[in-house]
Amino acid sequence: MADSTAVGTAPSRHQGTREVVLFGGVYGAVLASSMVAALTQYGHTSAEVRGYDAAWVLVTAFASALAHGYAHYIAERVPRRRWDIVLALRNEWPLVTAVLPTVFLLAGARWGWWPAKGVEYVAFALNIVILFVLGLVTARWTARTWPMAVLVGLGDALLGLIVVVANALIK
Repeated sequence: MADSTAVGTAPSRHQGTREVVLFGGVYGAVLASSMVAALTQYGHTSAEVRGYDAAWVLVTAFASALAHGYAHYIAERVPRRRWDIVLALRNEWPLVTAVLPTVFLLAGARWGWWPAKGVEYVAFALNIVILFVLGLVTARWTARTWPMAVLVGLGDALLGLIVVVANALIK
């Protein structure tokens, strides 16, 4: 059999670019907000702490991308070529990219570009906007009308907000 569903082989999970970008973008925006919530839970808002927070958000994004890429590599259980793991890791770039606005906000607070106190609220709002835009774009890609696409974007932003609040309460 020529297809990938032959007996004894797993179906190929090669993801399209859109799926990779959207998944990574959503994951990264939620991760960034959750990290900021966890890191600011105890009220430490000095400029020095914001620099530390920026570093931790970035390190966590890289660690998550590595873990997720490696999990995809292992989970597919198909014969591998030597560099397939590099390709699996490369597909995680949207996750890291999605946390960069939050890292920029936190680093900017560290460098004195804006006040360190309260920057987490701006980061939350920015990440909710990112989730809205990703939902809107996804809905438009599937040929939904503009009003429906806006509703989908709002729904995605609301779900992201719920996840962030739940993560903050858990931690």
